[in-house]
Amino acid sequence: MPHHLSNFEPLDPGRVNSMDPIELQYWCKELQCTEVALKDAVSKVGEHVTAVREHLASRQ
Repeated sequence: MPHHLSNFEPLDPGRVNSMDPIELQYWCKELQCTEVALKDAVSKVGEHVTAVREHLASRQ
């Protein structure tokens, strides 16, 4: 992860904004998933982090 993202915090920590490339990188790191998996989860369950996290966990 680039150094400039080391202190990054999303504006809304309860929501995944998959339209923002920096936030997308942040959530991929936080949720330990690929960009493709994250976007797929958001398209299926919406942007709420809890729902995305649960969806990703159920796929493992």
